[in-house]
Amino acid sequence: MNDLFGRGRSPKPAAKATPNFTPADTGYSAKDIEVLEGLEPVRRRPGMYIGGTDENALHHLAAEVIDNAMDEAVAGHADRIEVTLEPGNWLTVRDNGRGIPVDPHPKFPKLSALEVILTTLHSGGKFSGKAYDTSGGLHGVGSSVVNALSDRLEVEVARDRTLFAHAFERGKPVQKLKNMGPIHNRRGTTVRFRPDPEIFGKQAFSPARLHRLCRSKAYLFRGVEIRWSCDPALVEGTDTPAAATLHFPGGLRDFLAASIEGRAAVVPAPWAGEASFPDGAGRAEWALTWLEQGEGFLSTYANTIPTPQGGTHEAGLRAALVKGLRAYGEHRKERRAASVTAEDVLGGLAGMLSVFVRDPQFQGQTKDKLTSPEAARLVEAALRDHFDHWLAGDPATADNLLAWTIERAEERIRRRDQKDTPRKSATRKLRLPGKLADCSRESAEGTELFLVEGDSAGGSAKQARDRETQAVLPLRGKILNVASASADKLRANQELKDLIEALGCGAGDRFDVARLRYGRVVIMTDADVDGAHIAALLMTFFYKEFPELVRQERLFLAQPPLYRLQAPGKTVYARDDADKDRLMKKEFKANQKVDVSRFKGLGEMPPASLKETTMDPRRRTLLKVVMPPEERARTSELIEALMGRRPELRFRFIQENAAKLDDEAVDA
Repeated sequence: MNDLFGRGRSPKPAAKATPNFTPADTGYSAKDIEVLEGLEPVRRRPGMYIGGTDENALHHLAAEVIDNAMDEAVAGHADRIEVTLEPGNWLTVRDNGRGIPVDPHPKFPKLSALEVILTTLHSGGKFSGKAYDTSGGLHGVGSSVVNALSDRLEVEVARDRTLFAHAFERGKPVQKLKNMGPIHNRRGTTVRFRPDPEIFGKQAFSPARLHRLCRSKAYLFRGVEIRWSCDPALVEGTDTPAAATLHFPGGLRDFLAASIEGRAAVVPAPWAGEASFPDGAGRAEWALTWLEQGEGFLSTYANTIPTPQGGTHEAGLRAALVKGLRAYGEHRKERRAASVTAEDVLGGLAGMLSVFVRDPQFQGQTKDKLTSPEAARLVEAALRDHFDHWLAGDPATADNLLAWTIERAEERIRRRDQKDTPRKSATRKLRLPGKLADCSRESAEGTELFLVEGDSAGGSAKQARDRETQAVLPLRGKILNVASASADKLRANQELKDLIEALGCGAGDRFDVARLRYGRVVIMTDADVDGAHIAALLMTFFYKEFPELVRQERLFLAQPPLYRLQAPGKTVYARDDADKDRLMKKEFKANQKVDVSRFKGLGEMPPASLKETTMDPRRRTLLKVVMPPEERARTSELIEALMGRRPELRFRFIQENAAKLDDEAVDA
């Protein structure tokens, strides 16, 4: 027993494990570990910092530099910004603010603060809140990213009656900070840069886009004057001015008036105003109206940064309007006001909302969506009080707005109730998904269900659809791969459960085409690799769970465009790069200036463009998903190989088909 438990004698030392491999066996060692220093990470992976290398990313560089100048203006230290586009794709932004500090940096005493800001990620004066109360810059990467992605950047600082100059190439200084001598009639910072063709290719700044950006910034902050100029040859034959002074004392009210010019409104004058948040937490400005006909819009901004995907400040606005109008209806003893929803109040809304908050949080470096949790509460509280006073101060206008909103609510309820018996039966048996925007036609014949990726794309599709025949169901991200998932995972997946419930016809063995709530199903995903992947996952799902629906050729793929090509008097859309090149040659003259816009996704497309190109049956293109009887066995094999659980089948497929790719496809 003593031997068994190791008592009575010392245990033998454990034998050392002998490794059965050496570093040489793996071909992977310490020398393979790269350490990227300085601004090299930005040049290696620009998508992490500016969202890619397309036209939107290129103009993001301009926005970063202009936003820095705007931060000086919003902080009260500048009242003039000059933006100049020169031949050769050079952009210059000058402000009359305080000027970037040029004294030695305490942490890097051999470098000026200017050089630290332009060559070091996460450096800047906007972290502590001491230099800027509110700002668009958050992470200290904007200026350094612009420097890293420019083949040359030149900066001049007029500060303390002295002019300083510095120059950089691809993020690296090419000279030391120069003292250019005394200067008495100038102050502020001037940044002149040219995006690096190694990163962006032959893409060039769009004068029209830059002019729109400058104009929107001037609208957003009434205290700034922006002087826009560019070489006349760059805007020849377009509506964009070669020079303009942009200053709008009316702020957002002027912005809204220009945006809805010629359209009839429900209220005689927009509701516009501004309010400060408690404890100096920031402020909000707004200008809103309601349109009698057509779709409205809501443009939101945070610290002058556009937030096309909305966010928490937009949620606060929505809550303030809905709660305020319901409360007014209750005060007027209008019982029908209780049925009013956000869809009724906001459907015809046209407006602008701009907030200035401390330390804002955005979704991603491109800042498309505000995620600061406190913004919703601050905006709702500030706007709700002003909205209540506006309604109470003008009962005639308020009554008209309330009646118009109630009419929309009753129309919505009427559409919901006007369904035929089969659809009512299906509805009683189903808990329809909350995100489903259903159509109003009484029968399934001629109706369509659009499956879109994400709430942003769903919002655009809901505005673009024909409400009588087209329903929209947003799905969250990439759905489950049913070819490799267990039955338990399938039953537990909420996205697929919502889809099955929306169709109303059961799945698998319980599928009954007679109970199908729509005549056809249209998969509408972004025109990129992720969109194609989501479409493949959805087709796999329909093949596995609704094979009869596929055999009856009720499943379709929408074909949204990837590019919009615009020239004076002409707008065309291209599905992909090849289609873009073809249309450039076919639709436009050789030397004609064409503004090429690349859509990030369906959520970025204006509803009118989405309707025109992808959802209107008269102008769209749909691909029908077919499964000929003679190909069914082959289809099953392909789905099992490409989507199933056995990776060796995918590897074999790649080996067998790789040689079929031509050189051009490989290069692409």
